[in-house]
Formats: sequence, structure tokens, C-alpha cells
Amino acid sequence: MQKKNYDIDSILTNLNIKALNPMQEAALEHSGAEDDVILLSATGSGKTLAFLLPILELLDFDNKLTQALIVVPSRELALQIEQVFRSMGTGLKITCCYGGHLRETEENNLVQPPAVIVGTPGRLCDHIRRTNITVDSIHTLVLDEFDKCLDLGFQEEVEFIIDSLPNINKRILTSATRPEEIPDFVGLNEPTTLDFLTGEEAKEVRLEVKQVLSDDRDKLDTLFRLLCILNRSTIVFCNHREAVERTSAYLTEKGINNEFYHGAMEQRERDSALCKYRNGSTNILITTDLAARGLDIPFIRYIVHYHLPHTEDSFTHRNGRTARMESSGTAILLLGPDEKLPSYVDEDIETIEVPENPSLPDRPKWATLFIAAGKKDKVNKVDIVGFLSNKAELKKEDIGLIEVKDFFSFVAVRRQSVNFILTKIKDQKIKNKKVKIDLAR
Repeated sequence: MQKKNYDIDSILTNLNIKALNPMQEAALEHSGAEDDVILLSATGSGKTLAFLLPILELLDFDNKLTQALIVVPSRELALQIEQVFRSMGTGLKITCCYGGHLRETEENNLVQPPAVIVGTPGRLCDHIRRTNITVDSIHTLVLDEFDKCLDLGFQEEVEFIIDSLPNINKRILTSATRPEEIPDFVGLNEPTTLDFLTGEEAKEVRLEVKQVLSDDRDKLDTLFRLLCILNRSTIVFCNHREAVERTSAYLTEKGINNEFYHGAMEQRERDSALCKYRNGSTNILITTDLAARGLDIPFIRYIVHYHLPHTEDSFTHRNGRTARMESSGTAILLLGPDEKLPSYVDEDIETIEVPENPSLPDRPKWATLFIAAGKKDKVNKVDIVGFLSNKAELKKEDIGLIEVKDFFSFVAVRRQSVNFILTKIKDQKIKNKKVKIDLAR
């Protein structure tokens, strides 16, 4: 039986990582089959790799059944883990399951069982009930961001999943916050706790917290003037979906390029918004707390709390989108005339003064094209680069980030060249197939 068929140095090279950090090394040291682990570490510290490497240690590469299940609270986190696992280059199959994705596509992907499945609780429950997942062969369970997975909204589903897995002998739970209590149904057996949250003090130094005072209860004009002077990658958090769309529409009307993102959007709309933010087609994302967890987008400079978070935990997770790893960042609380700083925020923080008549920020240099073909059409990044190079006469530096989904793709191109590109590729074919290509909406 061949149990190990990979090299960690090669994996790190594939991931463009020089070396494991102490937290990841500690997790790998506790990768024994019967050693349950609770891993506590700050957002952005590399927890995904810290549980994927121990999973690899436990996989039998000759076993053609599913051996590990990763449960996550959001589809974005599931997709991120899937991408990291694929980038590791082990040759093993992983399948991602989440609400909003075609169940039929996932069922087809599960016909030949993947070594690893990652998914959200509701969709995993659905596949288990339909017997699409070979539950008897799964020996390793990961609950990533388990504090969120075990929230009341997910608890019943997570309990059903765990009860359906009769042969689990390894459990890994990860979180960026210390748990108050872990339910008995999780089945932990004398777990080892790897607590790296003591390093948060160093992270807080890199995270500055400031405030902006608004004379208007609505605060929209103050937000507009603030974003004009920030002019860097920014996430604006609102507490409600309706507020997200209203804020986005106001900023658009005022001439500020932005995207909005919340849980009621169609999956393609959500993918498009995140892709535009990741690839630099917009520097501003207006969102709910849906984006406070799981999104791995580097170099976010500012977090703006347009609405005050309901809890300190929410404040922490929102701010965790910036000041990641070795980068610095700033969290800004926007206070109306009737609002006060939360008790967990230092009253002596700096106040930012925003100008009355600021200049609009420059439009981003990138724009995003939508291509109605993806992995299921046998289209990959190389095909897209070749198509744009040959048919649109683009140079390598004119093509930015490319994201290929199951049935469609997104590619960043120089904004000034969009009309020229669309004219040149009109009626052209990708891999002998004519597909719709247009500016992403």
C-alpha cells in the first residue's frame, strides 16, 4: 500500500511559499491518525495549509474512495480550499460542494469518489442523504472555522454529517477565536490544542483603528468623501443586504467604481463581484458580514465599518480581512451623530478629517471580461491566454488575473483596450467553439 506520494518542498514551491511557519509545522507534527487537534490561529496565518498537509499524511494514495471531509461555513471558503489543494500538485482529486452550485455537476464529480471533499453543511447533508458520498471510507474530518460551523444555524446539519461518518479516527478543528464550548456530538477524543492566538498582539500593531465622524445620520456623503481620499483596496461593511445595494448605487451615481456582494445574489453574480475585486477591476467592495470570513484576498488596505458591527467578534473578523501575514492595514469606524465607539475600541483613536470637496479617485486600470466557457467545456487558463494573444493581439502584460469556473471564466484586461479587444474577438472561437464574451456585469 502506497501511503505517501508527494514531497513537501515541491508543494511549497507550487504554492510559492518558502517555508512552513511555526503554526503549520506544529500542525504537521500532530498529524497522527488518532490525534485530534484544535488549531487556534489568527485569520490570514495559513490555517488552510496547516490542515491540508496533515490530511495528506493520512491519505492512502492507492485508495480510490473518499478519505477526508472538510466542512466549512461558506462557499467562498470551500472554493478557496479547493484551489489551494489543486495548486499543491499532489495529483489527488478534490471536489467542492456548496449551495448555489449545480447539484448535478457535483453528483457527476462524485461518481468517481474524490480523495477529499470540501463543502458547506447544507449541501453535504443533501449528498449524504442521496448516498452520493461514500461515508464509510472517510477517516479524517476537518471543521474549518468551526465556531461558525457550529453556530445555531448550522449545528443540526453538522451533527447529521458527523453522525453519518462511522469510521472517523482523526478530527481537526480550526478557528481564529477561542471556543466557549464544543458540543459532545463532535466526538473529540482528548484533543491537542495548538493555540497560536497569543501572537495577535504583534498583528494588532500592524492594524491601526481610526474613526471618521459624520454630521449626517445617513453617512453616505461622508463615506463617499472618505473613499475619495483612501484610493486603495477597501472593503465597506454594512449590516444588511438592502444597505449594501443602496450604498453601492449611491457611490456609483457619485462616480466611484465599486462592486457589491451579499448572500442573496446569484452565484455567478457573486463570483463576478469577487473576481473584479481580486483582479483590480475595482478597489471597493460593499458587503455584509458574509465577506468577514473565508475570503483570501491579499493586500486589502482598508476596512470601513459603515455600520457598526453587532459584536466584538464580528469586529475582529471584519478587520481580519486586512493586516494579514506581514502586511499592514487600517480599520475605520464611520460614526453618525447618534453613534458612539463600541466599548471594545480605544477611545483615544485617531480621527480622520475628510475634505468637503474631494477629487474622484482614478478609475482602475483593469476591466473584467466574462467568457461563457469553463472547466466543463475543457477550457483552461492557457487556452484563454492563447486566445487573447492570438485573436486580440494582446501581450502578456495586458492580461491580468484569470479565474476559470465550471461553466464560465473571468479574465482581467487593460481597461483602455476593452473596446478594441471585443471588436477583435467578435465571432472568434475558443477551442473550435463560439462562446459569448463580453464585459463582466
